[in-house]
Amino acid sequence: MPKTRLLLLEDDINLSETVCEFLESKGYHVTPVYDGEAAEELIYEHQYDLFLLDVNVPSLNGFELLKRIRHENNTTPAIFLTSLNAIEDLEHGYESGCDDYLRKPFALKELLFRIETILKREFFHTQSPKICIDEGIEYDPLSNQLLVNQKAAQLQNKEAKLLKLFLQKKNEIISHEMIMTHLWEYDEQGSDDTLRTYIKNLRKIMGKDRIVSIKKLGYKFTLA
Repeated sequence: MPKTRLLLLEDDINLSETVCEFLESKGYHVTPVYDGEAAEELIYEHQYDLFLLDVNVPSLNGFELLKRIRHENNTTPAIFLTSLNAIEDLEHGYESGCDDYLRKPFALKELLFRIETILKREFFHTQSPKICIDEGIEYDPLSNQLLVNQKAAQLQNKEAKLLKLFLQKKNEIISHEMIMTHLWEYDEQGSDDTLRTYIKNLRKIMGKDRIVSIKKLGYKFTLA
């Protein structure tokens, strides 16, 4: 199973190395980066499951970085790791779109707890209990149902799992490997033909242009 991918923006090299070593010992894949502009480039080029962001870093501070990527509809969860402790800084952090705010110095075990708690959530930064996909088409996260004109569409179990994955990572390229791992357990035999059938069925309901095939990379679920 692919490791959970974390991006760590921290310009203190010693702290960065300590956090990376600890989280990698817990099974995470951590990409360290030391300035805001370099972090922004990596975020546009790669997929991550969570961002760990210092605020006072060179070139582009953490607050502005997160504002930019939220403006681009990137809903990947983010934790600020910072020595700033004024209530105004805390407020600024959450206004930027973070999911948690951890003040330095912090215990590594506390950081791990915060990460695990956030990653248990299924959807991030949604403004409504239902997710609008198109006119008359909604997804209800509570019931895990696709609603067409308020009526539940008939989906197979794995089609529903695939739809949830697409919505969790909307507008991102999802690798073929990630999809196969997500849909089939280690003792099940998945196939490309079956996956294409699931995608074909979802396209029938939501429109063929909603799920885009990206040659040699995977799929992208497009949603405004």
